[in-house]
Amino acid sequence: MISPRIIVADDDPAVRELVAFHLNNEGFSAVAVKDGSAALRQIREGAELAILDLGLPVVDGFGVLRTLRRENLNLPVMVLTGRTDEIDRIVTFELGADDFVVKPFYAREIVCRIRVMLRRKEADGEFKSRVLRFGRLEIDQAARIARVDGIDAELRPREFSLLLVLAHNAGVALERKTLLQKAWGYDFDGDERTIDSHIRRIRTKLEEKLNLPSCLSTIYGYGYKFEAAA
Repeated sequence: MISPRIIVADDDPAVRELVAFHLNNEGFSAVAVKDGSAALRQIREGAELAILDLGLPVVDGFGVLRTLRRENLNLPVMVLTGRTDEIDRIVTFELGADDFVVKPFYAREIVCRIRVMLRRKEADGEFKSRVLRFGRLEIDQAARIARVDGIDAELRPREFSLLLVLAHNAGVALERKTLLQKAWGYDFDGDERTIDSHIRRIRTKLEEKLNLPSCLSTIYGYGYKFEAAA
């Protein structure tokens, strides 16, 4: 049985090493990182749960949470922080965190909370549809990889997020503004027409390089629609 992979992100080496040590002892596979950028990189490679400090360097905990939501990475997130302000707790949950624990903490309690979070997500069916399949195309949500006949299409993060949003709404025409917001977040400051260039690159990688029948339809003057490839 594969051990659940958990990312532990904290700039305090004593904290991240303590948490990782107890998780590994309890049968999990813990990966300890010291900043938000490293946390995002590890999460994108695949993880069942993340533990985040709000005061992370490079990208803080709030920034990590915003990025996870923008990229549709729906893994459970526990915030482990020394901050006690009510507003931090409120903003954290609004950004999609599942739990909020204030330091100092008991390591055994952290392990128990993690087990509860994983059981809850499994019961909700979060782990039952990690891979979307449309004929020869499969979209692995956990690994964030799109494959055709098992071959990685090598989509970039924003390309994958865009394809995933379209695939989750198969058969539904989505306007550019909606795609931009759902795939990259409300705080993305680019022009809506940037969607077009990303769609072109996705088509090149799926259709031209891997010979997949067209699955992305252009709705002229409006946006795009995903249609299952044969």
